[in-house]
Formats: sequence, C-alpha cells, structure tokens
Amino acid sequence: MSNFSSQLRLSSTLIQRFKARFAAAMETIERRRAFTTTEGSRPTIVHKRSVDILHDPWFNKGTAFSMTERDRLDLRGLLPPNVMTDEQQIQRFMVDLKRLEVNARDGPSDTNSLAKWRILNRLHDRNEAMYYKVLLDNIEEYAPIVYTPTVGLVCQNYSGLFRRPRGMYFSAADRGEMMSMVYNWPAEQVDMIVVTDGSRILGLGDLGVQGIGIAIGKLDLYVAAAGINPQRVLPVMIDVGTNNEKLLKDPLYLGLQEKRLDGEEYLSVIDEFMEAVFTRWPNVIVQFEDFQSKWAFKLLQRYRDTYRMFNDDVQGTAGVAIAGLLGAVRAQGRPMIDFPKQKIVVAGAGSAGIGVLNAARTTMARMLGNNESAFQSARSQFWVVDANGLITEDRSNIVPEALPFARKVNEVGRQGLSEGASLVEVVKKVKPDVLLGLSAVGSLFSKEVLEALKDSTSTKPAIFAMSNPTKNAECTPEQAFSIVGDNIIFASGSPFSDVDLGDGKVGHCNQGNNMYLFPGIGLGTLLSGARLISDGMLQAAAECLAAYMKEEDVLQGIIYPSISSIRDITKEVAAAVVREAIKEDLAEGYRDMDVRELRKLNQEETVQYVKNNMWNPHYPTLVYWNE
Repeated sequence: MSNFSSQLRLSSTLIQRFKARFAAAMETIERRRAFTTTEGSRPTIVHKRSVDILHDPWFNKGTAFSMTERDRLDLRGLLPPNVMTDEQQIQRFMVDLKRLEVNARDGPSDTNSLAKWRILNRLHDRNEAMYYKVLLDNIEEYAPIVYTPTVGLVCQNYSGLFRRPRGMYFSAADRGEMMSMVYNWPAEQVDMIVVTDGSRILGLGDLGVQGIGIAIGKLDLYVAAAGINPQRVLPVMIDVGTNNEKLLKDPLYLGLQEKRLDGEEYLSVIDEFMEAVFTRWPNVIVQFEDFQSKWAFKLLQRYRDTYRMFNDDVQGTAGVAIAGLLGAVRAQGRPMIDFPKQKIVVAGAGSAGIGVLNAARTTMARMLGNNESAFQSARSQFWVVDANGLITEDRSNIVPEALPFARKVNEVGRQGLSEGASLVEVVKKVKPDVLLGLSAVGSLFSKEVLEALKDSTSTKPAIFAMSNPTKNAECTPEQAFSIVGDNIIFASGSPFSDVDLGDGKVGHCNQGNNMYLFPGIGLGTLLSGARLISDGMLQAAAECLAAYMKEEDVLQGIIYPSISSIRDITKEVAAAVVREAIKEDLAEGYRDMDVRELRKLNQEETVQYVKNNMWNPHYPTLVYWNE
C-alpha cells in the first residue's frame, strides 16, 4: 500500500507541475496576443479553398496570395501569375482612385462608360441572375459597355480595374501543370470557353494578361444572347508574356513580365491547354478570340478537325460581314444571287480581313456552281490593300493566307494599277460596289478615298468601316454620308448613331456586330452535339442573319437588325446551325435529345427546341444539402 501511495503522490505532483506549466504557457500566449493586431501575424485555419476563398472578403488576398499558398489552397490558375505585395495592391487602388478624381474634375468622354462598367461589374460580383436580367432587358444600352467599344478601354486599364478574379489564367510558368489546374475550376460541366492570349485585343495591340476582359465580355453576351447557363461558361487567359514595352516596365502589371513565347514553345503551351480542357470537359466548345494573325489561322487549322472550336475573328467576323454584304446586294434592289457580280475593295489583310475574303469567295463560288472555275471567277472580284498598298503577285514575302487574293500583274496593269498602289488609286480605278475596311487604322477612309468612291459603278455603294473599337473605325457615318452622298449603305463594327440627312431623311448606321452570330454558332453547336464546327454550319448562320431582315427595311438601307431583338436572332441562327449539323451528319445529340430525335424535328420545331434550352435569368428555388 505504501508503494501505491507513493506512486499516487508522485502522479499528483506531476499533474500539479503540468498544470502550473500549462498555466504559465497560457499566460505567455495571452500576453503575446495583447500585442497582436492582425490575424496575419500567425497562421489562420480556413475551411475553404479554390474560388470559395477568393469570394470570401474575410480571407481573400487577391493577387497577394504567394505561390505556395496558391498551390496549398488550389488557387493556381485562378489568379493572374504575378504575385503582388499588399503595398502594390494599395498603390494600384490609389492610382485608380486618383484617375477617377482627375476624370471627374476634367470630364473626359470615357468616364461615363467606364463608370457604367464598374457599376455593372459590381452587380455581377454580387448577384449573377440580376446582372444578366439587367443586361438582357437593356441589351441595346449595355452591350456596348460589356463588349465593344468599352471593353477595349477596360482591357487597357484592367490592371487598375481588377478587383475580383473571374475566369482562369494559364501561363507559360504553368507548363506541365495544366492537366491538374483545370480541376481547380469548381464547375463539373463547362459548355463554353472563350480564350485569348491578349496579343491583339480589338485594334489596340498587345495588352497581355489584361486581354482577359475581352473573354469575360464575350461570355456575358453568350449568356445574355444565347442563354448559355452562366455557371457553365469559362473565360480564359493564356499568358505567354507580352511584347508591350510599357507593360513590361509597369510595376503594377498583373501578367508575366517577359517577352512573348514564339514558335514551338508557344504551340506547346496552347496544345497543353487544349488537351487539358477537353480532357476534363470533352463536350466543351472553345472560341479563340483576339489572337494575332500570325497564330489565328495556324491554330484554327491545327485544332478545328480535332476539337469543337472556332475563331471568332476569322470566322465570326467573316459571317457577319457576309450577311452585311448580302444585305447590301438586297439594298441595291437586286437578288442575293447577284452577289458574285460585286466588285469589292478590301482594306486590311489581317486575320479578320482574310477571314472575310475566304468566306466571301466561298459564298460567291457556291452561287456560281461550287467548282474550280467558280472559285477562280470569285477570286477576281476582290482587290486587297494592306499597309504596303495593293497586293499583287509581284510582291515578295506574301503571307500564305493572302496569296490566293494577290492580283495578277497583267490584270492590274490593264487597269492602270501596279503593285503597292494606294487605296485612293485602287478605289479610283476599280470603282467598287463595296469598300470594306478591316484594317484597324482609324480614319483610313479619308476624304480623298471617299471622294473617289463617288464614281462607283453601283447606284448605291456600300461602305463597311468594320474596325474596332470606335477610334479605329475607318470613317464615321457622318463623313461617309456627307462626302459620298445620301444614297449609300453604311455599316461599322462599333456603334454609331444614325445621321440626320435633312428633309426627314435618315442615313442608317448599321452595326456589323459579331454578337449577331457567335452566340448562335456556339448555342447551335452545343444543342446539335456536333463534334466539329464546319464551314457549312458557319455559312448557314451567316445566310440566316442575311435573310432575317424584312425587304422594306433592307431597301431603306437597314441591313442588320436591332440589337434589342438579339435573343430572337440568336434563336434563329442557332436553329440554322443545328439543321446544317444534322444535314452534314455531324450532329450527335444533346442530353435527352439524341440525333434520331433531332432528325425528326422540322424547322419550326427546331426553333422551339432551341428556345426551350436557353437559360433565362430568373431566381431558382434553392435547396440546401449537407453531404
């Protein structure tokens, strides 16, 4: 018993010593806590990861998350790659605040549109259903804010405007990691991705990682116009560096501050991205946006026969332009079948210009019989002028994509033209039916060029100033109508107001906006289950848009519909794409509608099928499930 008692006393003594040490330790901790002013001074346990923590104002650090934190918390790829200090974040905020103060004082024209964008963006952060409801109900007013022209201004200032992450960022620094990174995105299903590398945002050039704004804006229109579920869209930036010297030297720039990758290194990044997203989401559709011409065609040809993808600059712009060109023929009081007789001078041989040329030649050739002779005949209707003048076969180092449209030397010689002839000279000699601008050079259609167009052989010449944003438009409608005359057709890429011609007459300004087509192309591809996006599907979309306008409107010079009817337009375009996919045996069905059921639908039923599958911005009933 004595031995047991001594052991018990020893145990009691040890317990007392432990209690005393524990109390002393707790006192030390409490004393230290008295001098602790922020949670950041010691580790904080969080029960969130990935986008959840980015959306939590208590724990979110934004661009200040370290790379180890990004890996630990599944954030890699959800933020721009440049890690910022909190001092830099504050500096960015103050720079933005001072800019607003200066703008408010001096009142430049951009303040109002940017202010609207900020207000809409904050609503988007808080309440998606309400955001899309506001956007859809006021699409004519707000489409120019979330898309062109304001989106160009947003991209230029994105490092200062960035507040809350939206979309994913894949960078050159993520090579080898992309297959795992895609699983950081919380959506089990993604229907639509818009991806850019920021190399040529609109006509503004290389904006690097800031180009993410264009992908966000495009997807806003996919949701509003096509009714793609906003929880199944994903904006993507592929940051392979930038050649913009200003951004390379800017301490507040959010992207990789190194020169752009090129050649095989560049391709390996895009290849890895495509493999990763299609591995996780095999049925996703990827729209390439604002890639420089050097890569736009190459990537399109590289992927279009393997993946569900298209390039909006090459194919979407082309489709909208074709619809406008066919509308211009109708506006001249002629049947659309007369399109192959149009003489067209094209200013610009970049990705958009060549895309339009290819589509226009294909359309003409199809109307002429769709054989080799038809293609050669169609080719002779175009005169292409770039920064170095008229493109002929005499030119050295012609880019392969432009080569089919180089004029033969003896042809131009007979017209008194030669290699490198200026735009004014070409317009004077050719006397075109259509002057089409896709140059990204503001005011390229000078007074001299427009004066020359007055001698056009057409009774109602068409002027398409299609470059974006507004400052890059080749001319304004006021210039076109005042110089060429009242009896013209005018279209632009950015929105302009109609022109008062006096005596109750109106000069209609048609906006050849890509949003007429790309939402319908994407939605039609999705609902058909087409495994590829064919030229025929794109052609069907363009012809549907061209036929959408009523004859009485077209004869007044109105060749594009009102943006306010965008949902109805998209529904019709998507139905045309579905029908063409079925016709070409590319359709594989969607959800419960297999391809056999799709084939049974007539045209009216196809339109209803599309309408039934368009998401609408209404508040759903919510049910909580605790796993």
